[in-house]
Amino acid sequence: MADVVRVAVLSDTHAPRFWKTCPPAVAARLGEADLILHAGDVCVPSVLDELAAFAPVHAVLGNNDGADVAAWGAPEELRLTVAGVRIAMLHDSGPASGRLPRLRARFPDADLVVFGHSHIPWNEESGGFRVFNPGSPTDKRRQPHGTIGLLELADGRVVSAQIVPVTP
Repeated sequence: MADVVRVAVLSDTHAPRFWKTCPPAVAARLGEADLILHAGDVCVPSVLDELAAFAPVHAVLGNNDGADVAAWGAPEELRLTVAGVRIAMLHDSGPASGRLPRLRARFPDADLVVFGHSHIPWNEESGGFRVFNPGSPTDKRRQPHGTIGLLELADGRVVSAQIVPVTP
């Protein structure tokens, strides 16, 4: 197996209301990452700069992101290939019902779709196609914990996909 690329996935940090600075439990995980993906609702581009101190960052715009986050380099949708894994990113994937087939139809060339918006962690795979929402590390809403996602990618496949709690 080729070298594994470790990817930290965040979404819905909602700074400065909920993210004042990188929480220590998040920073500990980011320190192990080769790449960071942020699935939107950053709210201020300084969060992306803060994340970039840990590893290269790719981000998409969320419904609460403005022109300043777009100017940082966050488009509404993003496609990239990491370790041979074809990734599509967007903020809002629509309703939970029918999500996997709907995203497979929308991104037929992707192996992995990363999204946010709901603040609800989601990790579903079928036939080599995965949809993945890391939840929110800072605004857990009705979830038991704030969370981030950790992916390991190698040889064109998702070796590991985990949702990791970062709050008590």
